[in-house]
Amino acid sequence: MEFPDGWEIRRVASLGQIVTGRTPSTSRSEFYGGEYKLISPANLDDGKYVRTYHKSLSYRGFQECHSLPKDTVLVGCIGNVGKLGMTCDQYSATNQQINALICADGCDPHFVYYRFYNDRALLESQAVKTTVPILNKTNFGDLELPLPPLPEQRRIAAVLSLVQRVIEQQERLIALTTELKKALTHKLFTEGTRAEPQKETEIGLVPGRWVVVDFEKFVVLQRGKDLTKANFRPGSVPVAGSNGVIGFHDKAIVHGPGITVGRSGSVGKVTFYSDDFWPHNTCLYVKDFNGNDARFAGYYLDRLDLSRFKTGASVPTLDRNSFRKMQIAVPDHSEQKDIADSLDSIDSARTAMGKKRDTFINLFRTLLHQLMTAEIRVNDLDLKELGLDIEE
Repeated sequence: MEFPDGWEIRRVASLGQIVTGRTPSTSRSEFYGGEYKLISPANLDDGKYVRTYHKSLSYRGFQECHSLPKDTVLVGCIGNVGKLGMTCDQYSATNQQINALICADGCDPHFVYYRFYNDRALLESQAVKTTVPILNKTNFGDLELPLPPLPEQRRIAAVLSLVQRVIEQQERLIALTTELKKALTHKLFTEGTRAEPQKETEIGLVPGRWVVVDFEKFVVLQRGKDLTKANFRPGSVPVAGSNGVIGFHDKAIVHGPGITVGRSGSVGKVTFYSDDFWPHNTCLYVKDFNGNDARFAGYYLDRLDLSRFKTGASVPTLDRNSFRKMQIAVPDHSEQKDIADSLDSIDSARTAMGKKRDTFINLFRTLLHQLMTAEIRVNDLDLKELGLDIEE
């Protein structure tokens, strides 16, 4: 592959100092327990900066290792060759399964990280194929990488870092929204929405106007119908398995909205379907909502965690007869709708965040390839058009 003028092919060994880690003697208890980090390959590939660690080291244990400065590039070299990370502070060392590259002044460590990220296949190809693949220090150092001039390296790294920060921000928001939904679900299903006094019942305290009924009076579950892959016919009707859609067919046997609960496989997994579908025999489906709001029923079934009723050790399954007489408290239809509306709004927000995250994941992959192959030049990018902005 040809690269533009100013780009040069460099051996990894010429980019800085390569350090292979080591593990202090585990028989020396005084080497362990402290503020210093011993990183293993298991801690790599969890975001660019490595913030977890395999073991904590004391100052004495850390002295047995090679201290790595912040922004050292870490590459897994035994087993899962090509796992990546960067040190986030100066209190880090690695075990012997990682090659660390302390970049010299002539190259940007963040660019080198992304260069490796794009060239994982090259890292893997250089590994010695034994029982456990090994990328030794010599082979690692002999790898050749194309590098643009330092200012372009820095700008490429800055753009890719910015996209990753947007992705990480969306992932944090998704996690926070998930926790918010858990808290709100607990509150709504224990206190209701009407701020009414609670009453004592055979299943404990429930909102005053809620009614205690047997599970089968709330919804009736039915086992799905088998449909082998060979009998799937071209169509747009989803075939619902225990963990979601497993394919499509030309015929539905349940009109939407509907709900499935995993019977075998993903036991207890609740899935809501807005439209018509075919429930596979690996799941149960709601045959009769008994006049209850379908969306509320979906949230309630999820909260009930029916997987706790599974039986069988080797192949666990869910027998609906084991909980059909279980007593639960149910609000009137109006309050069911209010509860479902509240939880729907959170789910909608989380779905939007997920779509935005996925959009930027795809953008990152595209930009990574195009920038690292010089298919596009970083100075030609219109960051605002991409939904990004960056400090010059």
